Amino acid sequence: MLLTDRPPLIAPTARASLEQALQLKLTRRAAVAGSMGELEPLAVRIGLIQNALRPRLRQPQLLVFAGDHGLATDLADPSQRDTTTMVDDILQSRVALPVLAHHQGLNLQLVDCGLATALPRQPGVLSRKIAHGTRNCRVAQAMSVDQAHAAIRAGMEIADALPGNVLGCAGLGVGSLQASALLISALTQASLHDLLLVGPRMDPMELDRSILTLQAAQNRHANLDDPVEALAAFGGFETAMMVGAMLKAAEKRHLLLIDGMAACAALIVATHIAGPITDYAVFCRSSDHAGLDAVLAGFQSTALLALGMNSLDGTGIALSWPLVNAAASLLTEVIDTVEPLPLPEDAAAPPEREFISLPQR
Repeated sequence: MLLTDRPPLIAPTARASLEQALQLKLTRRAAVAGSMGELEPLAVRIGLIQNALRPRLRQPQLLVFAGDHGLATDLADPSQRDTTTMVDDILQSRVALPVLAHHQGLNLQLVDCGLATALPRQPGVLSRKIAHGTRNCRVAQAMSVDQAHAAIRAGMEIADALPGNVLGCAGLGVGSLQASALLISALTQASLHDLLLVGPRMDPMELDRSILTLQAAQNRHANLDDPVEALAAFGGFETAMMVGAMLKAAEKRHLLLIDGMAACAALIVATHIAGPITDYAVFCRSSDHAGLDAVLAGFQSTALLALGMNSLDGTGIALSWPLVNAAASLLTEVIDTVEPLPLPEDAAAPPEREFISLPQR
């Protein structure tokens, strides 16, 4: 078989007949119960992702991928907590993320992708450490290409073993924001100024210092076209592992919930490997960071919720999940008051199940 004859890693979700049927189903119910606004196009997307008229979301998983960055040594801030402390805050429920995830029925796990310190084995922790932090990308490659591939493979293995059909991805680590900005800039040509800008009240001198530091790293690793080489140049391990997790989840036609700059950077890398992956992504946000607006604009999208928070990435997923689940319920649990909806002509499953079978690969 020729390489060009192989089926794509990730199938596009577009299917005109199914989309029309899903929209008709919602329109017909709206005539009785009223419109549900932005939940309706979200419901259609979920139906297309699952290739079904009655999509069902099961056992949602929220993974927080944690790693340390060598670049953090150039960004030293006495007020900044280290990555290990932030991880411990999650594990000890000293922050809102684990509490909200528990209340919303999300299975939260923290993945040690490359913390500088050892993390004891305990419930809720997956140890997939590639190394004890990346190198400083201002003076060397953050990781080797082999390490980048190893992290991607580890992410795919993690996602393949998870139950359910919903995967939330968020990153954590001191220096993760800046490393993500470098990676996004390398792959999209977005300006570092736009990506690093927190908001109108950000100290201009602080912004200038960050830009100068990152420009030195940018100049060292100029003209990188290959996405994995760019990933290796700037890091981090948490981003690389999210690339693999997203690719495997989308290959299985699972819904992706994306939160934060590191997760967006991973998704951008993944789009260079399998473009249709964005069909499976719903964006969430846990902070008002202006740089994230620029990234979401590049995806021609916005976050499902914008609550003015300044919290750990992943918190937005926990808060958005009830809306996502509610959107799916519009197609599965709202009772029809008229005759059953006919399936598209190319449906292979029995009509009473309102399910359209996937094509064989």
